[in-house]
Amino acid sequence: MDDLARAVEAALFAAEEPMTAEALAGFLGDAAVGDVRQALRSVAQDYEPRGIHLVERSKRWHFETAPDLAHLLRREQEQIRRLSRAATEVLAIIAYHEPVSRAEIESIRGVQTSGGTLDVLMEAGWIRIAGRREVPGRPTIYATTPEFLEHFGLSSRRDLPGIAELRATGLLDPVDDAYDELMGEATGEDGADDTERSDDPEES
Repeated sequence: MDDLARAVEAALFAAEEPMTAEALAGFLGDAAVGDVRQALRSVAQDYEPRGIHLVERSKRWHFETAPDLAHLLRREQEQIRRLSRAATEVLAIIAYHEPVSRAEIESIRGVQTSGGTLDVLMEAGWIRIAGRREVPGRPTIYATTPEFLEHFGLSSRRDLPGIAELRATGLLDPVDDAYDELMGEATGEDGADDTERSDDPEES
């Protein structure tokens, strides 16, 4: 390992939070960003067979436990918290369309979105307030966080699965009921369920 790679390794080991290649270059003084990126790739390759890995999440680099060894470090019982259907829909809309306002989320979903649903996602650390839309009323807009990418094992939003991948994994099934309801409304048939879905935050 050359001197720059060793310096990059030491800086990331001592860092309190993940760092970008640009931040590392500035921290190390006269290092070029391109050289730092090459050093990062070199260090990441060196750590591939080890118990910890150097990974990039949302253009920021940090060390983490090798995925196949994570079970050895768990000493507490995990509590599974399932998101409500509303929260799952909102998270997906933000991930694929960010930055989006609450009104835009509601337009895509077709129902109102409660503030509690957004609060749950922010408390989980998966979305954040990304500013305000420069339109009348200046509504708040939301975007995903690096923690969202890390939790779902994504390097960037470009790694989000497409429709074909979601269908192949069965995540879009079953859709028959929703399709039949939609077609029934389109043809004017009776029996469509007009009950509005609930966004009660207590569902989460």
